[in-house]
Amino acid sequence: MMRAVNLTLLVLLKHENSRRVFMVTFLMILTACTPFIRAPGQSIYTPQLNEKEFFTSDGEILAMQSWGPKVVAPKAIIIALHGFNDYSNFFKIPGAFLANQAILSYAYDQRGFGKSKHPGAWSGTRTMVDDLKTFIHLIKQRHSGTPLYLLGESMGGALIMVAATESPKLDVDGVILSAPAVWGRLTMPWYQRLALWIGVRIMPSVAMTGEGLNIKPSDNIKMLLALNHDPFVIKKTRIDAIYGLVNLMDTALDRAVSFSESTLILYGEKDEIIPLKPTHLMLARLPQTEKKQYRLAFYKNGYHMLLRDLNAKTAWRDIVSWIKDNDLPFVSGADINAYERLSGLINKK
Repeated sequence: MMRAVNLTLLVLLKHENSRRVFMVTFLMILTACTPFIRAPGQSIYTPQLNEKEFFTSDGEILAMQSWGPKVVAPKAIIIALHGFNDYSNFFKIPGAFLANQAILSYAYDQRGFGKSKHPGAWSGTRTMVDDLKTFIHLIKQRHSGTPLYLLGESMGGALIMVAATESPKLDVDGVILSAPAVWGRLTMPWYQRLALWIGVRIMPSVAMTGEGLNIKPSDNIKMLLALNHDPFVIKKTRIDAIYGLVNLMDTALDRAVSFSESTLILYGEKDEIIPLKPTHLMLARLPQTEKKQYRLAFYKNGYHMLLRDLNAKTAWRDIVSWIKDNDLPFVSGADINAYERLSGLINKK
């Protein structure tokens, strides 16, 4: 998606009269549009949950799904946050697997995604973080005394990092971050930053696709084809939504220095969505305490959509193992010298 924004620069650079184009572009920026953020309404309702919906304080109705054990009481609960342009259905198969391990999972469509009222519109980091905090509170009320964990994939992971570094501290027992979106501007090439800066000022509402970028988010082709035909997965992305996502990633990367939750971090060597460099920087910024608060699992054959890859069960089992005992070595071996293996790849590039 970010490369698609570079079309703006491509047009400028190929124009015959570069001086004229520069002046036109400069004038366009002076009279620029502004990124659209769909602000929340007034808080006049009491937030609540039913079996399929999450009602926010400003009257937003967000679709919700859950997967839990049929007979026994859950030993743990997971709140799963989906990634950019995705929705709650991302956790359908992992949730069913975890249900068989006596783990109850909840996932909701975040504002601007899935079945929400205005798909494609960016609601802002503040609003999305506040929704998460409200949802945590409601789940704690519903399941008092049961250990609660947050799981975030990509954008969902970035939101959790932001929420967890604010006061008051989140009332959760641990966090699972799957390929967290921490590709902030600090690690982006200058031309991508410039293209986004120009694009969001002269055509914020233009929607682009990722076609032609040759990016492989997973080796599970059947799953990817299903997503392509799913009407609730966003296929064309507004430039101002990309801008909002990059702002979120900036914040998540900045907040890594104060992120202190007990955390399992999952990352695949073949991730082409969130590059290795920003992930390595995020890991290096995490607080170094006498006993590390985080565990890293690094999967040699893992892609960005680790939880839906062909070998996804490996990551699911590691999650179950970590929840049961976060000091127990993983059968997969993904945690063995994980940071050293990841750092070694950085040094080779």
